[in-house]
Amino acid sequence: MRVSELGEFELIDMISKLIGKPAKDKTILGIGDDSTAWRTDTGIELATIDTLVENVHFTLDTITYHELGWKSLAANVSDIAAMGGIPLYALISLGLPGTTDVDDIKKLYEGMIELTNRHNVTIAGGDVVKAPQLTISVSVTGKATDDKMLTRSAARPGDIIAVTGNLGTSAAGLKMLIGKLKFSEETTSLLRKAHQQPQPRVAEGQMLVQNGVKAAIDLSDGLIGDLGHICRMSRVGANIDIDKVPINPIVKDHFANKALELALVGGEDYELLFTAKPDIIDKVRELIATPITVIGEITREHAGKVLLLDANGNTIDFQKEGFNHFSR
Repeated sequence: MRVSELGEFELIDMISKLIGKPAKDKTILGIGDDSTAWRTDTGIELATIDTLVENVHFTLDTITYHELGWKSLAANVSDIAAMGGIPLYALISLGLPGTTDVDDIKKLYEGMIELTNRHNVTIAGGDVVKAPQLTISVSVTGKATDDKMLTRSAARPGDIIAVTGNLGTSAAGLKMLIGKLKFSEETTSLLRKAHQQPQPRVAEGQMLVQNGVKAAIDLSDGLIGDLGHICRMSRVGANIDIDKVPINPIVKDHFANKALELALVGGEDYELLFTAKPDIIDKVRELIATPITVIGEITREHAGKVLLLDANGNTIDFQKEGFNHFSR
């Protein structure tokens, strides 16, 4: 069987089973969450890794090297944010064609450094090798906030589902860039920045974990796909009220018939989706400046699945899911 037949998440599951867990191990979380976590004498350490490959994750026709530097690091910082953690150090590995312009690599790192300055992250090292196409592999380490973590396996029936910010803006930006769509300068800037320079919700993640939230994920693969990860790992179901999904009015105006689809499966918004009891949701909404929208609830029924409901509570048949490497 080829990996294209198996699929990304099934492949990860197979690898996880092969690796297993050593009998004597300080690992708290292994494969399957936004970050791995292990206990040390001083607390809980976190680590995550992500790889971007030219013409798979990005094309240099639609992104600058500065934006690419920002985005490649932001995706990893967001994984630490999804754990409610504090990002600390980054390791950068580059695969470069020999024809790459040195000035472009400077711009790449300038984009990374701009993000590290915002979140007090130190680029501590890395590696450079020759490669047939530009490849960027980033690993970020951090620590848990007050020895507490947000995980994908902590959602419980009766929890309310909420998200930070708006969804679908990044996917709309990608659609604009690929289609070379012409909008106003303000709209073009907003959509481009949403896709190329996402804002990791680091402070928000820490606020969530400090105030009783236990389950969360960052929305990198799309609302349906990422919420599905929580459902499978928590062995629960989820109902989403599609009318409550927060979508930027600009996206609604310019992508009217596609706006909901972009929000549900577009991905790369890097907002936080989290679940908690209603009183905890109310509390964090008062404490966090970023808009928080309640979009549904966790259920005992249909474990592992996400159902979409219309205004009348009827189930909507929606076949698409989030991003999946090797999907056919």
